[in-house]
Amino acid sequence: MEKIFDVLVIGGGPGGYVCAIRAAQLGLKVGCIELRGTLGGTCLNVGCIPSKSLLNSSELFSKAKNNFANIGIETSDIKLNLKKMMINKLKSVQVLTKGVEFLFKKNKVTYIKGKGVLLSKNNVVVYNEGKKTSYNTKNIVVATGSSSVSLPGINIDEKNIISSTGAISLEKVPNSLVVIGGGYIGLEMGSVWSRLGSKVTVVEFLDHITPGMDKEISKEFEKILTKQGIKFKLNCKVTKVNNSENEISVEYIDNKNNKKETLECDKVLVSVGRKPYTDGLNLSKIGVKRDDKGRIIVNKKFQTSVDNIYAIGDVIKGPMLAHKAEEEGIAVAELLAGQSGHVNYDVIPGVIYTSPEVAYVGKSEEQLKSDGVSYKIGKFPFLANSRAKVNSETEGFVKIIADEKTDKVLGVSMISAVAGTMIAELALAMEFGASSEDIARTCHAHPTHTEAIKEAALAVDKRPIHF
Repeated sequence: MEKIFDVLVIGGGPGGYVCAIRAAQLGLKVGCIELRGTLGGTCLNVGCIPSKSLLNSSELFSKAKNNFANIGIETSDIKLNLKKMMINKLKSVQVLTKGVEFLFKKNKVTYIKGKGVLLSKNNVVVYNEGKKTSYNTKNIVVATGSSSVSLPGINIDEKNIISSTGAISLEKVPNSLVVIGGGYIGLEMGSVWSRLGSKVTVVEFLDHITPGMDKEISKEFEKILTKQGIKFKLNCKVTKVNNSENEISVEYIDNKNNKKETLECDKVLVSVGRKPYTDGLNLSKIGVKRDDKGRIIVNKKFQTSVDNIYAIGDVIKGPMLAHKAEEEGIAVAELLAGQSGHVNYDVIPGVIYTSPEVAYVGKSEEQLKSDGVSYKIGKFPFLANSRAKVNSETEGFVKIIADEKTDKVLGVSMISAVAGTMIAELALAMEFGASSEDIARTCHAHPTHTEAIKEAALAVDKRPIHF
C-alpha cells in the first residue's frame, strides 16, 4: 500500500513532532514515523521529562527532611516511597505522550509506527511487527535523535552499569553511586539519588565540571554540590569498571599525580555524552553525507547533500537540546512551506535542573577571551536579593557580560533556584540585541528573583543599588 506525502518526518521526538505539526499547520500533507511506539522521543519518554519529575520529587523529599523545620514547618517520620515516586513519574510521561498524539490528530498529521528506512530520496519503507509499508514523499526530514555512549571496555547493562535511562528507573536507592562524567545529565541524576540517600561520587576527566560553561559559574556550582554531599574526582581518567556479582568498582588514574585509584560502589552511571542515531536508515546508500562524528551534514537551510532530504536535532551539529531541535523543526517546516524559517544559535539557552539550577545563554567569558573580544562584566549575588533571602534560596549569582564598546549583551550565566525560568528574559533580550543599559532601565517586579538580573545589568557599569 502506497501513500504520498509532502513531508515525511522520521523520528517523533521534540524536533520531529514539532516539525510535523508546524508543517501540517502550514497546509502540507505530513506523516511522522516513530520506532519507539510512543511519541516524544528520548526527551519525553526516558530523558528530560521523567528526570525532571524525579528532580522535583527528590527536592521536595530533601526539603521536607532537612529544611522544613527551619522555617517553622515541623514534620516527623518522613519516609521515602520510591515506588510511588516512580509511578508519579510514569503518569506524567503517559499524559504528555498522549497529548502529542492528540496534537497529531488535531493537526491531521499521520502517525506511522515502526522503523523507517530510506529506499530513495522519495521513498521510505516502514517495518512494523513483521509488516512492510512503502510511502512516497516529496521531502524527508531526518529527526532520529541520539543515543547514549559509553567508554571503551565499559558495557552498559542497565543493571549495575547504567545509562541515564537506567538511572531514572532504579527500584531502590543505591548505597553508593559513581557517576562517570560531570556534565548536565550526570549531575542531574547524581543530585536525584544523592537527595534520596545515596553517597554520590562524580569522576570527571577535565579539571572542572559542566564542560563548555563559564568557568566561574562552574566552580561555584561545584562548591554548592559539594556542600550538598556530592564528592568530586576531577582531572581523573576512568580506565576500567569491574562488574561482577561480588564487586562493582571504578578504576581511574588521577592525572594530577598519575596515581591509580579505585572506587567501590553499588551502581555506576555512565554519562559521557551521546551520539547521533543514524544507523540503519540507509543514509550512505542514497548519498546523505555525514561528518567524522556521525552527524548529518546540512547547509543553513537544513538540507543534506540530497536536496529534498533535511535533518534536524541531535543528528546534526550543535548542542543536543530538545528546544534547539524544536526550533530547527519549526524552521524546516516553514522553509518547506515557502517561508523564511531560521534559528539564531547565539541565543539558545542551556539549563541544568539541579537545586539550585544553573542556566546560561550566549558566550562564556572563556569563549570571548579566545575570540579576542573586549568585554565588561556585571555580577549580582542572590544573597542580596530580598525574595531569595525570604525563600532561603541565597546560593548563586547572575553574571552578565557585555561588549566593552557597544554595551550589547554577549552572554549571561547564573545559578539560582529559578535560573531555568529566569534565563528566558535574557534570551529574549539578546534576540533583540539589547544592551546591559536596556536591561538596567527595565522595571522588574519586587520582590522577585529577577531583580537580580536588573542589578547585574547595573553592575556592568558599576552602579548596583543593593550590593
